[in-house]
Amino acid sequence: MSPHTTGRRSSRRFVAGGVPLAVIAALVAAGPASGAGDEGGDARVVRTATLGDLPLGAFSNALLPGTVDNDRGVDLGGIGSDIYPAGRKGEFWTVTDRGPNGQIKVDGKKRRTFPVPGFDPTIVKIRVSGDTVRVLDAIPVTTASGKPVTGLPNQAGRDEAPYSYDARTPLAYNANGLDTEGIVRAADGSFWLIDEYGPSLVHVSARGKVLTRYVPKGLGLTGTDYPVVEALPAVLLHRKVNRGFEGLALLPGGDLVMAVQSPLSLPDTDAGEASRTTRLLRFSPKRKAVTAEYAYRFDPVNVVDPSEDDPSELKISSVVSVGGNRLLVEERTDKAARLQLVRLDRASNILGGPWDDDTTSPSLEQLDDPAASGVPVLSKKLVVDLGTVTGVPGKIEGVARVDHDTLALINDNDFGMTDGAGAFDAEGRLVDSGVETSVIYVRLPRGI
Repeated sequence: MSPHTTGRRSSRRFVAGGVPLAVIAALVAAGPASGAGDEGGDARVVRTATLGDLPLGAFSNALLPGTVDNDRGVDLGGIGSDIYPAGRKGEFWTVTDRGPNGQIKVDGKKRRTFPVPGFDPTIVKIRVSGDTVRVLDAIPVTTASGKPVTGLPNQAGRDEAPYSYDARTPLAYNANGLDTEGIVRAADGSFWLIDEYGPSLVHVSARGKVLTRYVPKGLGLTGTDYPVVEALPAVLLHRKVNRGFEGLALLPGGDLVMAVQSPLSLPDTDAGEASRTTRLLRFSPKRKAVTAEYAYRFDPVNVVDPSEDDPSELKISSVVSVGGNRLLVEERTDKAARLQLVRLDRASNILGGPWDDDTTSPSLEQLDDPAASGVPVLSKKLVVDLGTVTGVPGKIEGVARVDHDTLALINDNDFGMTDGAGAFDAEGRLVDSGVETSVIYVRLPRGI
């Protein structure tokens, strides 16, 4: 991917499941670290490290032999779906997206493509070393019987239909498939992931096997090779296509907080596209149940991103616990992002009320001013506008707290893919976008 990559050194490692990663290399960064920042002592980038090239087929087949027969020239990427501290300085857990995917118009309608359908979502442990991101470990997410979950859509009529790289050949749905987006690690070494398809919360063992997938009541997902429990509010069935859960945080007491990426399509698509109100949910692993729900209000889209005027471009991609019931919430478009500080309080809990009833009219999403209508919207305080910080790339999807005044950000490079028929050449090989996966350290002037 990078024209600056100068070489590779083999490094034999073993993932938690005992699979040798002989192909994983010590990767060399693509660009120099940046120390530039805004004037007046504002937030500034103090380090940038970049993931080098690693062929996706070699990476995948070292974990699960024979899963990828043709990677179409795609390198490992997409690990920027989330980032979570791994304990040692400079080390983080990350999780890939569902795999390389894009959109191509055929007869005027967009089709969702999966150029490497055998790719399996993977938990990847990385180390930031100087200006390089190195892969230390990789754990494939598998079913109860050890088969890859894949990143393919689950249900016809609810999820986008999957197609081959050129959008000409339909692919099969897979009930086990996960569109992984967020990751945290529990005290017992297991992982919690979130997924956009259900949307769902997924408990995964330390060795990568799905233990339980929690989905909305009424989803009716069958045919999985792991337990599925309908434990989430049914109102989540109205999630926008491709905009399910995206942010996940682990609170000090062990509870989890999940963010719905975009407003629900309630009562219809138009309402969701125009809305600025989305939802956070609190889940208790001990009770195996949602214990609270919160209304979260985006800033106007042109405040988050001065170049954008479409509110449907607003998304939450990361939520980060910063002590007690406090969270950092990332509001973003693909070009800009802002981090807000919120506090989850009991008075703001709307779980089980009228806003969870999809017959309520107007819906929460339709309210022009939810607070004026009596909805206890979470209050928030701007911590940093990343769009004004020199050196921060677009599409930041993961945020981690390094220390009191430093954050680690990671971008989603979409495996180097772009949308449209030009994403692949005449031989079916990737025309790389040139966008790299980078970890960026940002120093805050006042800390959190």
